[in-house]
Formats: sequence, structure tokens, C-alpha cells
Amino acid sequence: MLGLTLKQASTALRDGSLSPVELCRRCLAWADETRCLNAYIILASERAMSQAIESERRHRLGQPLGPLDGIPFAVKDNFSTKGIETTCASRMLQGYVPPFNATVVQRLLDQGAVLLGKTNLDEFGMGSGSTDSVFGPVRNPWGYSRSYRVRHHLGDSGDSGHGDDGEWLITGGSSGGSAAAVAAGTCFFALGSDTGGSTRNPASRCGVVGLKPTYGLVSRHGLIPLVNSMDVPGVLASSADDAATILGVLAGVDPLDSTTAREAFRPFSLPRESRVSGLHVGIPEEYHAPGLSADVLAAWSRAAELLEAGGARVERVSLPHTQHSIVCYHVLCTAEVASNMARFDGLQYGLRSAVEESTEAMYAATRHEGFNDVVRGRILAGNYFLLKQNYERYFVKAQRVRRLIAGDFEAAFASGVRVLLTPTTLSDAPTHRDFCSEDNRTRSAQEDVFTQPVNMAGLPAVSVPVALSTRGLPLSLQLIGPAFSERDLLSVAKWLEEASNFPSIDLPESFSTPGVTTDARGIKST
Repeated sequence: MLGLTLKQASTALRDGSLSPVELCRRCLAWADETRCLNAYIILASERAMSQAIESERRHRLGQPLGPLDGIPFAVKDNFSTKGIETTCASRMLQGYVPPFNATVVQRLLDQGAVLLGKTNLDEFGMGSGSTDSVFGPVRNPWGYSRSYRVRHHLGDSGDSGHGDDGEWLITGGSSGGSAAAVAAGTCFFALGSDTGGSTRNPASRCGVVGLKPTYGLVSRHGLIPLVNSMDVPGVLASSADDAATILGVLAGVDPLDSTTAREAFRPFSLPRESRVSGLHVGIPEEYHAPGLSADVLAAWSRAAELLEAGGARVERVSLPHTQHSIVCYHVLCTAEVASNMARFDGLQYGLRSAVEESTEAMYAATRHEGFNDVVRGRILAGNYFLLKQNYERYFVKAQRVRRLIAGDFEAAFASGVRVLLTPTTLSDAPTHRDFCSEDNRTRSAQEDVFTQPVNMAGLPAVSVPVALSTRGLPLSLQLIGPAFSERDLLSVAKWLEEASNFPSIDLPESFSTPGVTTDARGIKST
């Protein structure tokens, strides 16, 4: 929106050339202007302006300031936010207002960051397109860029050919709202969650950096759980430098989350000039998957060549159990979903059906009305896998395969490889019509093929935009490292950013789009 990086914005706020109030006002205005993207479910305008006023007071008084003081950000709507409705994009939680903040949200607010609002997602994070929300799907801002319109002869009228005919582009999911908000420039960074690729996938589609930290490095307290053993708060930002700054605020031990690593985390900044000389890079053979587009393959090959030219040693490695990972992930994911979704019964919070014949009937009616077909389908599948007669055959066997998948990564890193280079997605962003031509389970299996093994192994990974496809849309690659290697991983990501010279998005001044409906109820403002 302002053409500034997080660091540049922070510097401008400190030297007084930009005020926190003006910055917040302009971000809110741009979020409203780009409402056709449906990136936000809620804009917390009054609260954001109040936080910006407090930040301006701290700047004026010369108080000690952190790197995020006065910086606007957004939060995926499956993180609890005190006093702000948290819906998980589902009817089940409409009207639920948490009495506390998720730890990651609180840590950002404690540093003076300004919360603009809550972003759209697939219902309860179950999807890879951000198309399955009760508030409607999220649209990719790259479909509105000038370069894309010129390539597709759409003109400059503002219509962009994005009516309700399904020809607009998806953002990827499930953190598509957060990715679209950052890509469109409405905020400087956003929180997502990543269970099988839900931060990296939309980051790839929208041309931003998507960081999935090591499991346990960042607190999950207040993140409404999908799969406890794989969920990780993620970061969507404009650069690796920005991601490192944000991670420095988020990471560390949390007494409210027993799964956080006990070791103290030391925030880091990336070197001004990253180097890859002597770096040992692995290219997993099994990631040459069916359906990999020629554009992605070319970008992958070029990145490997750039790394070699920079002095890195690049060689093929094998992760032999990758072929079993998506089936393994499906069993484990749905089993934990079935367990986690049991809490939504209509008694404690959220939707409650008017059916009064019996408690059991009320439960059934509430869950039928509150969950969409995707969520209900995963609950049913998970309960099937957890049946006494199926438990050993499916769930226990999947846990064993999960260990083998983690072992593949361990063996690769034990051989001396410091980072793995893979695609993030099979292709650039498809249209809504093409994406929705198959069911959610099939789409998720296809879209998460490169990302979900990392979650089962608990490793860090980052998606970095590196090129434009022949359609003028972002293509990204994924870097995977050993546990707690975020500093090294982001340093390589920064080097790849600079070597690739990925172009910034060229958005129109106006997003008025005839015939496009925003979300199902309009963006709320609180």
C-alpha cells in the first residue's frame, strides 16, 4: 500500500516522517478499498485506531520502542482475540467472543503492533484454497495486478474480468485471507496457522514469504486446534528479514503451552549480505511429483543453478517414504479433527440448535447446522479410523509411517545436507472454477503434497517467491531445515530472494469490481 517494508515503516515511524495514526488510517482505508478480495472477516477499526494513538504517544514521549511498535498486522480468524469475535469462518462459532488473547497475539500487542482485524480462511482451517468459508471465498490480489490484466486482455477498467463466473484466482489455503491481506498491502504482516501447509501454500499463491516454524518454537495457546500434534502458528510477510523480526517476537517458552520448547529463544537478525558458499543443498527426488507444472519445474531448476553459482553444493537426496505421506497425513489429521471438534456441542459457546427433543438431538442438529460438509466429512472419517476394530489398522500404522517420514528427513540432514529445496505447490494459482472442479479431500491431497511431510516431522520450512509463471503469477519454492534452524533457513531464503529478484505486485488504484459480491454478510467493523 505504501511501498514500504516493515523495517522501512518502523524507521519512518521513529524519525517522525510517518505517524502511527496516519499509517493505521491508510491501512484501514486500503483494506476497505480492497474488500472485494474478501481477505478480512472483521476490521477492528476503532480498536486499531486506539492502539495507534497509544503508539503515537509512546513515539512522542521518546519511550523505548520495539521494532513492531505502530506496525499494522492482521490475524487469521482461528486465533483467539480478546473482545473480538473469533469464528474460524464457521457458523458454529459465530458470535463467540473470547475472553483472552492467543499468546502470539498478546506478544505482538505487547510490542506495540496494531491489530487491524481478523482474516478469512477455510472453515476451521480445513482446506487448501480458502474457498470453504461461511463468509465466502478469498480472491487472489495477483488476479487484479496490471501485468496479469494486460496478459489476459482485461483492460484497466477495474472490472478485471472477476465476476461471479468462477474465473477469478484462488489464494490457496487455509490462511488465504492473511496471505491476500499482506500481498495487497493492507498490512505489513499477518499470522496464519500451518497444519499441513496452510501458511506456505497461500504464501506461494500470493507471492509473499510464508514461514512455518519448528513445532514447539512458537506457542499454540489460543490457536483453536485442528491437529494438535502438527498445528503451528505461521508468519506471512513481505520478506525473509520481516519474517525473522516477527519470529523474534513470537518465539519462546510459554507456560500456558506445555508443548513449547524449554530452551530459551534468542531473537536474531539476518546478515546484511547472506551467502550460500559451502552450503550443502539437497534436492529430494520424490518431489518430482505427478502434476508438477513446467513453470514450477523450471523455477526449481533455475534456483538450484543459482545456488550452485553462488558456491553451494547441490545434490539429489532421497526421502523414500514421501510416497506414503499424504495417506498417512489424512488418517492422522482426520483422527485428531474428530477429537478436537467434539468440543463444539452447542452447550458452552457458539451456535446452539433450537431442537429440544433431547440433548442428543440438540447435539446432532447443532453440529449439522454449524459445520459444513468438509468438516463433517473429516469428523466422520476420523471417527471411523478411531473405531476399536480399526485403531491398530489405521491410526497406529499411520503413526509408524509418520516416524519413518521423520526418519527420512533425519537421515538427509545427518548426511551433511543443511537445507532441502523443493516446490511449494504444483502450479501457480488456479481459477476458482478449476480448483472447485474436484472435492475438498482430493484438492487438499494435491495441494499439500510438498508441504504436509514437514508438519509430520515437526521441522521448520519457508516458502519464498522466486519467479512469475507464463501467466504472470507468483511461483514459490520451499526451503526445509533441521529442527530449530530458522536463522540459517531464513538466511538462505533472503539470499534466494535477492538472487531471484522477484517483482512486486502492481495493483490498480481502485478495486471497484462490478458484479462481485464480497463476503456473505459484509466486513464487520468493531
